[in-house]
Amino acid sequence: MRSTRRPRPNEIDGREYHFTDKETFTQMVEKNSFAEWAHVHGNMYGTSLSEIDVARKTGNGVLFDVDYQGARQIKARMPEAVGVFILPPSLAELERRLRGRGTEDEPTTLRRLQAAKEEIEHYGFFEYVIVNDDIQRAYDNLRAVVFAERCKRNRHALLCEQLLAEGKVGS
Repeated sequence: MRSTRRPRPNEIDGREYHFTDKETFTQMVEKNSFAEWAHVHGNMYGTSLSEIDVARKTGNGVLFDVDYQGARQIKARMPEAVGVFILPPSLAELERRLRGRGTEDEPTTLRRLQAAKEEIEHYGFFEYVIVNDDIQRAYDNLRAVVFAERCKRNRHALLCEQLLAEGKVGS
């Protein structure tokens, strides 16, 4: 994931994001290098196709942390992607969390709160909704979604058909 915003004090380039300048980011957009990208809270964020290819080779899948704009772009390029919307338990709690981080100034905090309301309007686009009222429960629910999706019939249809083609056991 790439971002044009400044790293927060605890963030490391290449771990949370690959931080880059707007010129480089814009060049990547022009070269169609992103599976998704968007302007969010005054910055640009995007997931490069090359990063997805590297992650896919591990066989563990790819987890995106994107807003609804990014989710729509990903679904357009990869229809098999599964959308999970992470919802705060309340807008008051979201505000408490944002202010508690102390990483944004007041205008940015207000812009993020307004954007949250707009983002929630798009919850219907996602297959799953997880309420982040408790971090461990939210994490467990996300893991459950991943495990359930890995077990879906269509993800194993080829193996099923191959086994059926081998014939009956003991014949």
